[in-house]
Parts: sequence; C-alpha cells; structure tokens
Amino acid sequence: MEGTGLGLAITKRLIDMLGGTIEIQSKVGTGTRITVRLPHRIGKAPSENTANTDYPTEFRGKHLLLVEDNDLNAEIASELLSVAGFIVDRAEDGIVCIDKILKSPKDTYNMVLMDIQMPKMDGYTCAKRIRALPDPEKANIPIIAVTANSFKEDEEKAIAAGMNGHISKPIQINKLMEMMEKISVLLV
Repeated sequence: MEGTGLGLAITKRLIDMLGGTIEIQSKVGTGTRITVRLPHRIGKAPSENTANTDYPTEFRGKHLLLVEDNDLNAEIASELLSVAGFIVDRAEDGIVCIDKILKSPKDTYNMVLMDIQMPKMDGYTCAKRIRALPDPEKANIPIIAVTANSFKEDEEKAIAAGMNGHISKPIQINKLMEMMEKISVLLV
C-alpha cells in the first residue's frame, strides 16, 4: 500500500522551519542516503529556573493567542513560543479567535499572532472585527500577521486591516521578538 507522498514534503518543511538542510542521494538497487543537518547549540545543565534566558525577560509569561488553522504549524509555533517563555492559547480560525477574546477577561491576551489564510474567517476579516469590538482594551490588542503571504502588498493589506505588524512564516523566533518589541514601544 502506497502513502500520499506527503512525508518528505512535511519533513522538508519542518527542517526549513528549524533552519536546517536535507540532502537525498538515491541509486536504484543500492539504496537511499538522507542527510539532515540542523543547527544547534550545546546546552547547559538545567538550573532551578528552567525558563530560557536567551530571550528578553519582558516577554516571559506573556499570554499569546495563536490563530492558526494548520495543526502542524500551530504545534511548531506553540513549542517555539513556549520555549521562549510565552503562554500560548490557540484558536483554529478567526471565528474561534473572536469567541475567545469576547469570553476572556480583557487583560487575558497580551498579543494575537494571526494567520491570514484560514477557513470560516480569514485573518484580515478577524482583525477588522477585533478592531470593531465595543471594549476598547480588547479592540486595541496588538495583532501580528504571521503568514506565508510575504510580499509588500500583503504587509500593507495586514496593516490596512488593523494589524500592528507582519512577519513571514516559518516563524523565526528572534525576528518575531524584534517585531514584538517594536510594537510594544509603539503602543506605549
């Protein structure tokens, strides 16, 4: 029984997200050699404080709402963000996002990370609806578009929809932190 052929595509995407490379050498009748290279640092022994100290301390414990319809993307992003010290909740689409924001106390989420292409309600529509909420604190929550749409016009469309920033997938945590710092400074 043959598979769907998605295994290598998913593997390649994961390796790209982690900043690595994959090489495949194959010869009929001999076999296949697959070489995966991933960058890493040699770790230190864990201390009593297990939070990652490589990231800015002002973001540790901040509560993010990750709006992402793709389970694999959500799992990877949640893990990266959690390692950086964030508390992450997920909404599977724009409708669930609006519902979570409406049902939560106004200071629950510090920021929303918004995918753009989602079923039921896309990120642009969701951002516009958040900005139209009657509670000013909820309506003004910072929103960053996190999307595969990486052209200048995509960024302009995100800003026009009421988002505070735009970053391309796959998430590069350091670039995201820079964007969050910039937005935090602008909102003060």
